[in-house]
Amino acid sequence: MKTDIHPDYHEIKVVMTDGTEFTTRSTMGKAGDTLRLDIDPKSHPAWTGVHRMVDTGGQIAKFNKKFASFGLK
Repeated sequence: MKTDIHPDYHEIKVVMTDGTEFTTRSTMGKAGDTLRLDIDPKSHPAWTGVHRMVDTGGQIAKFNKKFASFGLK
């Protein structure tokens, strides 16, 4: 390996959405930093099987209006 071109590889603490914690090694931040997850395998629909429709700011309505004319003929 070339010297002085690789990021520092150190231990950080990861906090899951349910409050559980574990320590891992990463190049993120600096040694001892904490990474708090917004989405993890315990809460993400891809792993839990629970899906919910989130319409933030009318994005679904905007999409439907924009592509209404592309219906099946």
